[in-house]
Amino acid sequence: MGERGVRLVRTAPGAAGAEALLELLPAALAGDGPALAIAPDGDDDVSAAARAAVLPDDAMTVDADVAVVVATSGSTGSPRGVLLPGPSLLASARATEERLGGPAAWSLCLPATSVGGLMVLVRSLVAGTEPEALASIGGAAPFSPAAFAAATWRLDPSVPAVTSVVPAQAARLLDDAEGRAALQAYEAVLVGGGRTSSSLRDRLDEAHVAAVSTYGMTETCGGLVYDGVPLPGADVVIVEPDTDGVGRVSLGGPMVARGYLGDPASPSFAGGRLLTQDLGRVVDGVLEVLGRADDVVQVGGVNVAVSAVEDALVPPAREAVVLAAPDEAWGSRLTAYVVDGPSDDDLAAAVAARLGRAAVPRAWVRLDAVPLLANGKPDREALRRLS
Repeated sequence: MGERGVRLVRTAPGAAGAEALLELLPAALAGDGPALAIAPDGDDDVSAAARAAVLPDDAMTVDADVAVVVATSGSTGSPRGVLLPGPSLLASARATEERLGGPAAWSLCLPATSVGGLMVLVRSLVAGTEPEALASIGGAAPFSPAAFAAATWRLDPSVPAVTSVVPAQAARLLDDAEGRAALQAYEAVLVGGGRTSSSLRDRLDEAHVAAVSTYGMTETCGGLVYDGVPLPGADVVIVEPDTDGVGRVSLGGPMVARGYLGDPASPSFAGGRLLTQDLGRVVDGVLEVLGRADDVVQVGGVNVAVSAVEDALVPPAREAVVLAAPDEAWGSRLTAYVVDGPSDDDLAAAVAARLGRAAVPRAWVRLDAVPLLANGKPDREALRRLS
């Protein structure tokens, strides 16, 4: 197959970084010149960790068909460099276009250094349309509903408009009149990069937003399953299902990455498939993702799904993240980080009524806003430092 060199691309936040990357992507996708190791152009520890993940050695090479090396989010640990072949990126973009019914004009709400933002650029290249980037993507600037609306109204009105957001962004847009109106203008709003709670999906439906829940990850060139149904060419297998049909989710198709940089024998990749850390089941051809295999913890001998506790808290809270930590007496201890909502006692009662006493967090931390990574996901490591 041969090899090619790798070029580090330190990508600035916002439109400038997206435009610079758009100029480099066509050659990389075609196999011309070096592969692109994409990382944020920042001096903070997160940016430095991403750069180390995608280019640990200036002299490294990758297989000739690898177009991009991009870092996982690092939301649950250190980021890892993922090897994305050009054919995989193009297959994902074309399958998305087929699923959505044709070419679209995209707004870019996610950092181009994340797979979600990168795929917006690749999809735009395949569609032959110009993406509109928010002024506040990554960097120090927080996500802005006003900037989202401004980017939306700049899109070419002759082409269907599509965007991709993470759940935290969707929730904040719904809370803002200008952001909500912009959301309603899209032919499709892909919501992924994290679990979309049933309450958020209900809010999107009630606001008449054409939301599409996506499931995927950096290792699958972003979303691979839309509203529970795999994209054309992709497939889902449940590995070692129990009597209820629940098991590990395995994803296949041309969109699956080559593997991790520096870890060619990773057990996550085998036979061209990705064995995820998620539990799920398929009912009537529709995938239901139940959460990460390590999402279920024991509290006093009772199994508790951390994601279910978050769902029980929102509403009545506006935002909530729950983290588990080891506890010698109880096995695990839950801490809830909450934005707005009623008193801690009332929130505890809501969790107990829905999930039982074992699921009630033992500690409560009130926040003005949940801290987010540049890609819009909750910064769980920052939350742990608050405890």
